Amino acid sequence: MSDSLNASAAPHAEHAPGVSIRRTRERGEPRFPDGPKADPAGSHFERRIRSFQPRRSRVTAGQADALQRLWHRWGFDVDGRRLLDLADFFGNDRPVVLEIGFGMGEATVRMAAADPGTNILAVDVHTPGQGHLLGLADQHGLDNVRVGNGDAIILLREMLTPDSLSGLRVFFPDPWPKKRHHKRRLIQPDFLTLAATRLAPGAVVHCATDWEPYAQQMLEVLTAHPAFENTLADGGFAPRPEFRPLTRFEGQGLEKGHVVNDLLFRRVPHDDRPGGRPAGQPPAGP
Repeated sequence: MSDSLNASAAPHAEHAPGVSIRRTRERGEPRFPDGPKADPAGSHFERRIRSFQPRRSRVTAGQADALQRLWHRWGFDVDGRRLLDLADFFGNDRPVVLEIGFGMGEATVRMAAADPGTNILAVDVHTPGQGHLLGLADQHGLDNVRVGNGDAIILLREMLTPDSLSGLRVFFPDPWPKKRHHKRRLIQPDFLTLAATRLAPGAVVHCATDWEPYAQQMLEVLTAHPAFENTLADGGFAPRPEFRPLTRFEGQGLEKGHVVNDLLFRRVPHDDRPGGRPAGQPPAGP
């Protein structure tokens, strides 16, 4: 079955006035010419093991409409070719929280609506979810959400400046449950070291997962990392904070007996490197 903008029609057929001509999209023609690209970073950066796998599913008419109307205003491709000026990007200097992997965006919109004084930079690789989040933000009249398409590692490393983020959210990332796939999990020491360079002192990393072995790994690597400290004095997992909405997916898991664990760790204000530099930042020139 062809993927078409409209159903195909004979190229030279005559049509009654007011009747639209249906056109089949050419092979290789992008679904959204001015929207999110399939692989925005392309081959510009090294090949490495990724923590995500792009999902190809059908884009609904409503999601397509949102992408066509709103992508040029609120969306961007993570291509790694420019630094983002977040104050210019959002049109204000409010604190910015990065959310990695937002699914269909319902929780993102609820958090953005509840906290209009915080900007949310939400990144994912799922086109239907991107369209859905844009549509929800538009429906609710929100101006504090921007949607990124692509690899969050490239976004952090190539497109954000040191200390530019006031928080990081990673809710229900792919647990990669098979042991041979554990290397694909996002929350690893190297990722935290990179994230620490972009998080301002005092910024909070908030993770949540319903996969208990992954929750234990998250707790171990966050506890061991010198750039972060547990917000709980006694350590361990945190109760779900009220500001993190209970999603439909999470509710279904709880009904099945799943245990959801939240982790809240703070970027330490003191320096863990000689010379007064934030962790991961190179020394200043002479």
